[in-house]
Formats: sequence, structure tokens, C-alpha cells
Amino acid sequence: MPPHGHPSNGENPTRQRPEPPHSNQQQHHHPYYSSASSSSASFKGCCCCLFLLFSFLALLILAVFLVIILAVKPKKPQFDLQQVGVQYMGITASNPTASMDPTTATTTTPATASLSLTIHMLFTAVNPNKVGIKYGESSFTVMYRGIPLGKALVPGFYQEAHSQRQVEATISVDRYSLMQADASDLIRDASLNDRVELRVLGEVGAKIRVLDLDSPGVQVSVDCAIVISPRKQSLTYKQCGFDGLSV
Repeated sequence: MPPHGHPSNGENPTRQRPEPPHSNQQQHHHPYYSSASSSSASFKGCCCCLFLLFSFLALLILAVFLVIILAVKPKKPQFDLQQVGVQYMGITASNPTASMDPTTATTTTPATASLSLTIHMLFTAVNPNKVGIKYGESSFTVMYRGIPLGKALVPGFYQEAHSQRQVEATISVDRYSLMQADASDLIRDASLNDRVELRVLGEVGAKIRVLDLDSPGVQVSVDCAIVISPRKQSLTYKQCGFDGLSV
């Protein structure tokens, strides 16, 4: 009989434990990660190529547009006040005895006075360019001694090359109240001198259109001094200044 505590049948008393098998992550590399990194790099490269392509096309279009602009040699459009028709002009003072009648000459100094006015303006737009011009909405303001009385808006329009177009605008002023100093000047000008000096200011936005593309906008300024006779209800004087910026 073998001694107590020793294994029988010639077995090794020190038994080695079997090592656990290595996991699949240690034995093999998963193909998913290498495929994802390759796809990401390919996507970034594609985006970079598209960005460079679009940038090149944008620069090419801009260069062609500038060459066309230089070849066309655009000139500033002309926007001039051609005619002014006085449809109505009435002046009423706060003092009833100083009410303005176009056929009388009252010299009483009022505390305030109200002005009613309706004038019809006819502008002439001239396009001297080889290409069309696109006008935006325009506004015109009538002023008396620096005081804005009323405003007229003209919708935008397109004008063909080498063409002339008439644009109409009407400014209506309904009992605009003036304070004492301006009211006394208005009564004196209308009653004694039979002349009321007004000023018409306007801003016209224009763009040169080439191949359905619009150039950067320019502002065309209109500044006209007019004199109206309250007795005759007509225009007696007109002088206009024009200022435009070339494209």
C-alpha cells in the first residue's frame, strides 16, 4: 500500500492546471475597425476634392463675370425729373383772418400753418449701357426748408439696354402742420412773393444685369429744387442735380 498522502499508480504529485484559452480578441484582429477607418479617410478625401472643385468653379465664374463687366464698360444710369405738375396746393393759418387764399395777399403772422399739397412728378430713366439695368424700389421726398412733408414710393422695374423710360410718382401732403417760424415764412412766401420753394430728394438703387447675374448695387441720387406758384397752381422753376456711382 502506498504511503498516506501520496497518489497511487505513479501519478505526479504536482498537477499543473490547464491554461485558459486565449480570447478571440487576442488571437484575431476584428476586420470592422480597419474598414471603418478606411471609409472615414475616403469620405474626408472626397469632401476635400468637392470643396476644391466648387472653389475653382466659383473663382472661374467670378473671373468670367469680371471680364464681361470690363468688356461692357458699364456707365452710370441717368434718372432725372422731367416734369412737375401741381394738382393742388393749399395753405391754412391758425388765425382764421390769416387763411391763405391764392388770390389774396394776407400778411398776418400765424402761430401755426398747415400745408396741403399734391404734386405729380414725371421722371426719365435713361440706360446708356449695352446691358439691362434692374432698379429697386425708389423713394422720393418733398421738403420745405429742410422739413420733410411727404414721400412717394416707386416700385422697382427692369430697363432694357440703350433705352429710355418714363417713371411717374405722386406726392400727397394732407394738412401738414408747420410751427410759427416756418409757418410765417410759408405765408409770406405764398402771399407776398407768390412762390413756395420746395426740394425733391430721391434715392434710386440700380444694378447692372449681365447674363442673368446682377452686379453690386449702386445708389443714384436725385436732388431737385422746384418753385410753385400758389396763385397759378403751377410750377415756375425747376433745377435738378444728379449724382450716380459707376459700377
